Amino acid sequence: MKNWKCVLLGLALGSAASLADDCVIPDAPQISDGESATLEQMLATQKSVKEFQAANLAYMNCLEPQLAAAEAAAKEGVEGAVESYQKLQETYNAAVSREEDIAGKFNTEIRDYKTANPG
Repeated sequence: MKNWKCVLLGLALGSAASLADDCVIPDAPQISDGESATLEQMLATQKSVKEFQAANLAYMNCLEPQLAAAEAAAKEGVEGAVESYQKLQETYNAAVSREEDIAGKFNTEIRDYKTANPG
């Protein structure tokens, strides 16, 4: 029974790498320059950031089952599983960092917009 479990985990791992390619990384939105943007441009930027965040969440949700399978395989000692798990974990963490960076840039531009357009 344990052999079947290892075989299934191995198959899951092998397909995890190709499935990760099926998960689509969303394009980063263009962030308007807060010092020179109009209110309409900032609102459009806000909308595109929210759309990016939703798409990025879908991307991370796509990665999660593969990450769980790779982790299980690594715990079972399947050959190459630890490396696959680490790669998927790095991919997932990069998506989180990318979203944080974009949100940070947008927040900076919002502050710049408010400074340039008081009241």
